[in-house]
Amino acid sequence: MMNLSAGYPYWLIKTGLPYTYPKLDKSVSSEVVIIGGGISGSLMAYYLAQEGIDSILVDSRTIGLGSTSASTALLQYEIDVPLHKLSEIIGKKKATRSYNLCLESINIIASIAEKLNFHEFEYKKSLYYACFKRDIPYIQNEYTARKRNGFNVQFLDSVDIKKNYNFKSPLAILSKDGAQLNPYSFTHALLQYCITKATRVFDRTLISKIEHKKEYVHLETEDGHKIKTRHLIYANGYEVVKYIDKKIVDLHSTYAIVSEQFNYDVKFWKDNAMIWNTADPYLYIRTTLDGRILIGGRDEPFYNPGKRDKLIKTKAQQLKLDFQRLFPHIPFKTELSWTGTFGATQDGLPFIGPYKNLPNSYFALGFGGNGICFSVIAAEIIRDIITGKKNKDLDIFSFDRI
Repeated sequence: MMNLSAGYPYWLIKTGLPYTYPKLDKSVSSEVVIIGGGISGSLMAYYLAQEGIDSILVDSRTIGLGSTSASTALLQYEIDVPLHKLSEIIGKKKATRSYNLCLESINIIASIAEKLNFHEFEYKKSLYYACFKRDIPYIQNEYTARKRNGFNVQFLDSVDIKKNYNFKSPLAILSKDGAQLNPYSFTHALLQYCITKATRVFDRTLISKIEHKKEYVHLETEDGHKIKTRHLIYANGYEVVKYIDKKIVDLHSTYAIVSEQFNYDVKFWKDNAMIWNTADPYLYIRTTLDGRILIGGRDEPFYNPGKRDKLIKTKAQQLKLDFQRLFPHIPFKTELSWTGTFGATQDGLPFIGPYKNLPNSYFALGFGGNGICFSVIAAEIIRDIITGKKNKDLDIFSFDRI
């Protein structure tokens, strides 16, 4: 079991442990088994529950305590690789389709939240600004690519940025379509709904052995309980790399801080839009429903829990300084800081669907900064495969692309 986060993630502190789930204590069988009880696995379970498919979800941790609790949960259709660059890598048609699928996924999450009476989702605009003057052509090319392909974007110059957001930048793209949510609470809301539809959810259940057979998959827990299933879905994120015999992702460490709560209903900048920039690694900023500012970034290109965790204090100070340089007039006081692991792929896209070396299995691996949107796409594609429907988007995210 990988160490995926450390520190004091805001969502976990805010929400606590809202529900309890049993540990698997006997041998069982099911049409589908999902490994992973974070937001990817819970969305997968939701889609299968909607189809009335008999499913079991298992997680080695307490539900939501992996990468989900550490996520900053900016929901953007923008992928880590910009549209004009992605078009060069995979072609204009597939690149544009990828961006549109992420845009659709935001609206799908909104509709699910409404259905579940979940109130910690909100639509937000997204401001992508040039960090340096040398980034001006980059921003111009990206704006042109998005505008040409029908995305609702606006071009802002330095005067617009200063007037509306009160910081300095030469250029920016304002996207009208974005959102943010509490990913940890949303995961629990999804699973509580799934349980009403007869989905069986078990946490603290470590799968120690998996055997892929011609028609079934056999799993065994560390306590010796067996699970038999026709379809196995791997939705356990970065821990899944041990099952793949080729390199598909680079693991990185990222950092985040959240401010103390402000005592008034304040607009820090226009529409309290999500903000991110062209730096590498990029800085990203959002607000929360209870009047805080959340900042993330300062990524490091390694996965080493000990080394990663020792940097929390230093990275927290750096993130606060990054914010103060941008907004010196806002009195930011850090209350919580944490770190988490994330994965980056060469083309910024996730890996979704079957893997030929492991029959009767499917992967929902929403790598990258847009993992929650990718998880929706994965749930739709894998649902279609299991129910015998053809999904035209499968090849965009398949393992065969590398």
